[in-house]
Amino acid sequence: MKIPRFLIAAGASGSGKTLVTCGILKALCRRGKKVSSFKCGPDYIDPMFHSRVIGTKARNLDTFFTDEKTTRYLLEQNARGTEISVIEGVMGYYDGLGGIDTKASTYDVAKVTKTPVIFIINTKGMSVSVIPYLKGFLEYKKDSGICGVILNQISPMLYPQLKKKIEEELSISVFGYVPKMEELCLESRHLGLVMPKEIERLNEKLEGLAEKLEETIDLDRMISLAEQAEELEETRMEFPYFESKPIIALAQDEAFCFLYQENLELLKKMGAVLLPFSPIHDAELPKEADGLILYGGYPELAAKELSQNRTMRESIHRAMLLGMPCMAECGGFMYLHESMEDMDGNTWDMASVIEGMAYRTKKLSRFGYIEIEARKDQILGMDAGKILAHEFHYFDSTSCGDSFYARKPLRTKEWSCIHGEGRMIAGFPHLYYYSNPKVPERFLKACEKFQKGKKNHG
Repeated sequence: MKIPRFLIAAGASGSGKTLVTCGILKALCRRGKKVSSFKCGPDYIDPMFHSRVIGTKARNLDTFFTDEKTTRYLLEQNARGTEISVIEGVMGYYDGLGGIDTKASTYDVAKVTKTPVIFIINTKGMSVSVIPYLKGFLEYKKDSGICGVILNQISPMLYPQLKKKIEEELSISVFGYVPKMEELCLESRHLGLVMPKEIERLNEKLEGLAEKLEETIDLDRMISLAEQAEELEETRMEFPYFESKPIIALAQDEAFCFLYQENLELLKKMGAVLLPFSPIHDAELPKEADGLILYGGYPELAAKELSQNRTMRESIHRAMLLGMPCMAECGGFMYLHESMEDMDGNTWDMASVIEGMAYRTKKLSRFGYIEIEARKDQILGMDAGKILAHEFHYFDSTSCGDSFYARKPLRTKEWSCIHGEGRMIAGFPHLYYYSNPKVPERFLKACEKFQKGKKNHG
């Protein structure tokens, strides 16, 4: 299967990957290209920026969550019907599991997907030192996959001489540069980047960035590099299908917006019908729902609005008392508590499904990849096996649950997590369904059972 593609990588976080990737995506769209985009790793927010640029949902590629076959399958499935695919890396190029391995690094994704890499170097505070810096990345692994370079935050006056010196000494192409553009920066907040809608005049700024990159980057050479990417053998995967088509109420609004498109697509491949609703703006849970999913986001920024929507809180509480299956992650898990603190320390009533309080901590409570396995029986079953997930939250709970235990890969640390009472799976971990398709399958099986119960009771 021919998939023209390249990957944007860098030596460290903060090098400008997201900004440059969005500018390149915009420039490709301005040329009339049909573009698909991907983000390495478990990040939710960078794909939202991609989506704003290309007008369709971006995806994640993560070699911790998925084996090589499944990773290529996800690339192939989501690149279909597009002319070029752009993948944005995560952290430093070789930074992977536990900070001590290249597994699940950007390099690992590039190697597994056989994608040529364009390396961004933030040259702030450097000139000729860029050369040994880049040489180290080229030589650390013989199969580095790095095929070209873009110099970020460099003076237009210095660029021609430095480009010539890099190409002469390292025999690698320099595809262009990005000048300092202080008027466009993606600010940080306590959980990563701000949301795209929070940046004033974002589309206008990205248009300006794309226009500038057309002048300073050789986009034609980058497209040519993408066309030379190795063809991939087509991968097929089969999944169970529920003819009953369970209807899943999916929380989606400004408070609940952290989700993997791949999770939603796998649910739909299995026959689920997804029905979006807003715990902030809608009066109650959709009446036709056979199951409920509450993913993460920023509920702490909308705690007042969530609390004041009493009819929705009562609707969700009632549905779960009646046995409606529910999967809730991080922010969704916090919403199910009796109460939740907001960012100012104020406490608000929530859905009162889980006894306890979600509260803010002064530091990052948990961060990174985890493996989870059942320690008590629940709707996913004791035999579901290992489920791969990640956590990233500054909040904690007086009742984190103990139906599963989690452990850090390559580490010995482990802890209890997730409520599995009744037909509920609710906790801080963000589950990746393709890591273990039994998760969506058994959730939908529980939803199907609830659906049949509703019909039997009229």
